[in-house]
Parts: sequence; C-alpha cells; structure tokens
Amino acid sequence: MAFLKQKSTNDFEYLAKGSIYFDSACQSLRPQPVIDALNAYYKEFNSCGERVKYKWGRITDEKVQATRDRVLNYLKLKHRDYFVSFTLNTTYGLNLILSQFNSTLAGIKQVVTSDIEHNSPFLSTIAFAKKHQLQRIVISRNPDGSVNLDDIPSHSIVVLNVASNIDGRTLGNLNAVIKHVHSTNGFIVIDAAQAMSHNKTLLEKTAADAICFSAHKMYAPSLGVMIVRKDFAKYIETQFIGGGMVDDVDVDTYLLSNENPAHLYTKFEAGLQAWGEIIALGEAIAWLERIPKNKQEQLAKNAKRIFDFFETNGTTGNINLSKNQRDQSSKKLHLLNSTPTPTLSFYVDGLDSHLLGEALAEEGIMARTGYFCVHYFLDHKMHFPPLVRISLGYHNTEDDIDHLLNILKKVL
Repeated sequence: MAFLKQKSTNDFEYLAKGSIYFDSACQSLRPQPVIDALNAYYKEFNSCGERVKYKWGRITDEKVQATRDRVLNYLKLKHRDYFVSFTLNTTYGLNLILSQFNSTLAGIKQVVTSDIEHNSPFLSTIAFAKKHQLQRIVISRNPDGSVNLDDIPSHSIVVLNVASNIDGRTLGNLNAVIKHVHSTNGFIVIDAAQAMSHNKTLLEKTAADAICFSAHKMYAPSLGVMIVRKDFAKYIETQFIGGGMVDDVDVDTYLLSNENPAHLYTKFEAGLQAWGEIIALGEAIAWLERIPKNKQEQLAKNAKRIFDFFETNGTTGNINLSKNQRDQSSKKLHLLNSTPTPTLSFYVDGLDSHLLGEALAEEGIMARTGYFCVHYFLDHKMHFPPLVRISLGYHNTEDDIDHLLNILKKVL
C-alpha cells in the first residue's frame, strides 16, 4: 500500500500518516481543543448538571449554559425568541418535534418536504402524515437548491434542509421561504445538519420555528441540538418525559419544569444529558469562530480542484439530468455537483462504487459509498447507481487532494 506523507494541520496532528479522511458530511474529525474540552469534563469535574450543589456540578451548569448561549450567538439569534435543547442527533430532534406537534391546535392541513431530503426529515414527515391523517407533499428543489414558493400551500408545516448531503446545494432563498410559510399560517422546521460548519451564514438571524442539527458534523462530539422558537413551543405536547424535566411528581400527576419560561429547554431533555459532549460543543463553536480566512479559502480551493478535475475528465451537473440524458454521455466519470462545494458525489460507469470505495480505502482514502440516506431521490426518482461521496473538512490538505486525484486518474 502506497501512502503519501500526511501533513499535520495544527489541531489535527493526531492524524496518522496516510490517513485521508473524506467523510466529514457523516461526522467531522474533532480538533484537539474539542477533545481536550471533553477530556477535561471527565477528568476534572465529572458531575450531573442541574441536580447537585457541589463545586463540580456548578462548573458543569455554568459551562452547559455557556454552550446554550454560544449556540444562539453563533447564529445571531435572540435569547428572548429562542431556546436551545440537546438530544441525540438531527433525526432524533426532528422526530421529537413532529411526534409531539399538535397539528389541530396549530391549524395545519398538510406537511411539506422536498425530494432531496435526508431520510431524517423524509421518514419523519411520512410518519407525521400517517399519524395525523394529513396530506404529505414532496416538492422538487431547483438545481440551485432553492424552493418555488408557489409549491408550498397555506397551513403547512414545512421541513427542509438548508444544505444537501449529496452535492452541498443550499436553500439560498431560505428567508423568503420562511416569510412565505409564516404569511400563509404555516410553520417551518429546518434540518441544518450539513450547514452548521461551512454554511452557517445562511441561518444567521433566521426566523425559522425550529432548527435541528448534529454537533458531530461541526467538529464536536456526537450530539443533537434543537433551536426552538419560544412561541412555537406551545404547539408541542410533551409526551416523551422523564427525570430532569419535572419539578414535582405525585402518584398520578406531575409538574413539568418547562412551565417555567426560563426552563423551556427541558421540554425536550428527558433524563441525564451528555454534559461533557455539550461542553465540548461550546468549544467546537469557539474553534469554528477562530478559523482563519486562509483555512476557509483552502477548503474552497480543495473543493474547486476536485470539481475542476471532473469538469476536465468527466461530466458535472449530472444531478440535473434524466437517466436518458446521462446514458448518452461518452465519458466514464460523472459528478453530480453543478458547482464546487465541500460535498461532492460521483460515480464511474462500469465500476461498482462500493468496490471503488474499497479500492480507495486500500490507498488510505476514507470516503462514503451508497445513497447517503437519500434513497428516494437518488435511487427511485433519479435512478443513479450507488455513488462515492467525497466530503471535505478543515483538516484536509493539498496532499490529500493530490492523492485522491492521482488515484482517480488511474481509475480512468
């Protein structure tokens, strides 16, 4: 096995030589300060938050609250309008909202999602429609990721991603969508899992009713985060309950902590929370805010190099073509992306992508293969074969890109 020498990049010095990680869309690597923050919790003040009076517990409470504040500040959202709750992941957060949402009280007549959604919103909206016996509408996203406002009827609860985990296309008209949904007596829940690391400006000062994302896709430990509008919470009927979210319990009754406006976040936080992971998320946000401009430019440059390679040696923009149009191409190498983004998906005619993924692994390249939990769109609607996805992060070097492109040249 031939490896290039892996160059350390500051906070990722722990990477072994020859280990080239291209799966950040699944979960990003963690920079050393984030790892240190998690270790510090376990080694220095391991304690239960919101339950104890001793010093370690006070430290935990202060740092967890600091993370809640940091999440809102990161997206420039006002504390008077939103609260932050923690959970397992994006999927769990979306399900907690939709499974407890009172559609009758909210006056909802249908649920709307889009064709390029991850299974998280796609499946949870199916379950929601069945439970409430409502129509479910699957709209098509435009090539640039935007949504046609006329496709969203009034009195809808809308669940959409801000950035695709297939090709990184973004919901560029997010604010217009939110304004339209609210003006037509609807609500909007955002899947921000793929946006929080490299496209968070799209979400700044948003007026969405809820935003769900996964910390482990933004250089933090495995954790789910929910940002919820306080005036939206009244439509959530808490049914998933337990310790940590009640102030008092009698034989057949209980008093929920979220009756206190200052403790609204407990509405979604049943049981003991992942205190160390929450604290490390706060450090990850601080780390992202320290990312220098040259690192951001390098990430964009790495994405463009890969895109340019496909544009020269194959085809690009295949996600916008029908199967018949794709089959007419004389090229072997096909990129779904229309523009360079840190998330790029491709396939090679006549070569099984899973086998290609194994071959890349033999060369030290870790990439995702398959349909990336977007089965409906990629397989059943567009009829793509299984794909290979290259998703970049701030840890990737020019050497990583050189090695990948050299291997792809051999494939061709």
